[in-house]
Amino acid sequence: EVQTVESGGGLVQPGGSLRLSCAPSSGFPFGRSDMSWVRRAPGKGPEWVSGISNSGDTTYYADSVKGRFTISRDNAKNTLYLQMNSLKPEDTGLYYCARRPGWLALRANIPPRNNWGQGTQVTVSE
Repeated sequence: EVQTVESGGGLVQPGGSLRLSCAPSSGFPFGRSDMSWVRRAPGKGPEWVSGISNSGDTTYYADSVKGRFTISRDNAKNTLYLQMNSLKPEDTGLYYCARRPGWLALRANIPPRNNWGQGTQVTVSE
């Protein structure tokens, strides 16, 4: 079951920026759910990128994106965001957002695949 819908991906040059958005497609309580961004580069396994608590007060980042990406949310709009700046070719991949299940710690853990959406493609290239 697809639980989220991601958007905002595209083709951008190195050093450029994109903002991804994510909205719940099923009826889970978004405002009470911790959320994560996960990405999958071509030919590689999934990589946890960032996580945010349900209130937005606590955020975590992978070392590979720290200082360049910012996760945020607007619970009134049921929307999760990922602002990506100073993009690098190695940031290329499919980006997914996912709800954290209660049994999994938020920081640095990839939620189960059935919690992800269909993803949005980010390509960083000249």
